[in-house]
Amino acid sequence: MGRMHSEGKGMSSSALPYKRSAPSWLKVTTPEVEDMCCKLAKKGLSPSQIGVVLRDNHGIAQVSSVTGSKVLRILKGHGLAPEIPEDLYHLIKKALNVRKHMDRNRKDKDSKFRLILVESRIHRLARYYKTVRKLPPNWKYESSTASTLIA
Repeated sequence: MGRMHSEGKGMSSSALPYKRSAPSWLKVTTPEVEDMCCKLAKKGLSPSQIGVVLRDNHGIAQVSSVTGSKVLRILKGHGLAPEIPEDLYHLIKKALNVRKHMDRNRKDKDSKFRLILVESRIHRLARYYKTVRKLPPNWKYESSTASTLIA
């Protein structure tokens, strides 16, 4: 599968272990992992950041192998899931940064073009999330109100 707005094919990625069960040396129980996820979410970490912290600091390689459910599903069960999906959040954040750059550098034509590409990705992703009902049907990305979505 090729990239949307660039040249590369981008097929390389990390491989998950074949064994889906938790390693035998890991002595953490499911409620403890869920509790850690909830504490980190209350601190303001995103689901992917929670996974990185659990991997690096607590030795939990895959949350789903220990608990049977992914980080985002655990957070949804406890009512701590973010209101907009994480990938859409980061695209909106990127568009805001490019827009701030455009305010300082009016003549930068390349960043204007890149802003168009980022915003087209935002619209495409928003359309997808509306069809799978992760966003409300009346949700709309507007550059003027985007900073309130991020803050």
